[in-house]
Amino acid sequence: MKTIRIALDWTPNINHIGIIMAKELGFYTDLGIDLEILNPITDDYKVTPGKKLELDIADFAIAPFETVISLNNKKNKVDAIAVYAILQEDISSIASLKTSNIKSPQFLDGKTYASYKARYEDHIVKKMIMNDGGNGDMKIVYPKKLGIWNTLLEGKADATWIFNNWEGIEAKSKGIDLTTFSMDNYGIPYGYSPIILSKKSRIQSNENEYKNFIKATKKAYLHAIEHQLDAVTILNKYLTDYDKTNIDVLAALNATTKYFGDKQSCGYMKDERVNLFLQWLVDNKLENSEILKQELFTNKLI
Repeated sequence: MKTIRIALDWTPNINHIGIIMAKELGFYTDLGIDLEILNPITDDYKVTPGKKLELDIADFAIAPFETVISLNNKKNKVDAIAVYAILQEDISSIASLKTSNIKSPQFLDGKTYASYKARYEDHIVKKMIMNDGGNGDMKIVYPKKLGIWNTLLEGKADATWIFNNWEGIEAKSKGIDLTTFSMDNYGIPYGYSPIILSKKSRIQSNENEYKNFIKATKKAYLHAIEHQLDAVTILNKYLTDYDKTNIDVLAALNATTKYFGDKQSCGYMKDERVNLFLQWLVDNKLENSEILKQELFTNKLI
């Protein structure tokens, strides 16, 4: 058996369901893989998934596409590459409570935004405000990662970044009305998120095993679409106590399955979508034009 480690970006949630199902149903073992899932809660998010990949603590990591860009352009360059898109469309958004009367991004001027401190997050939100006619002068706070969503619910922040298929489902099940703004509607061609990434050097040394890992992973995401009740039962074993109590996992899965793709598109990344985001970063002076020449993703493992 080949031990493969994957570092999650967050505590287990609906976006990880294929990986967890493949482990629990033996899809990895069938292909000679012993998968170890690295949960960020064990170190309280002190070491990012990208850093775990860099330090060879993990073979694969789950992160936004920005992590691939960051690793390839840091002083001590890491040969990171995206190998699998978990979602075929961006289903994240900037959310505020409907009672706050924030009708569009420009209303976030002078408000408090709870940030995850992701690479481009603050710039993206400011740009959304400006594209909507505002000044982009919101106050940004950085709570502990596990508490960010609750800062919104408790009125300690006016807006934050959410996944519509997780926090959005929680809000709906609690009868909390949200106002959400998608990047695409405000001039931000956001890329794939989350993605699975690895290192080119590791892929070269373990190509067959890594292809098998992706094969089993894709099989499980497609399996989750067809076997939703089983998928929910399996995922529930991995959820935090908070999520077990507050998330309607079946509703979350129903809201997500169409974004996993089909047999042809599942996991696949398109040149045009990646390039549009990269060009936006360059145009907004968030990255050097060098990123347009770099090999930042591949579909060859799918």
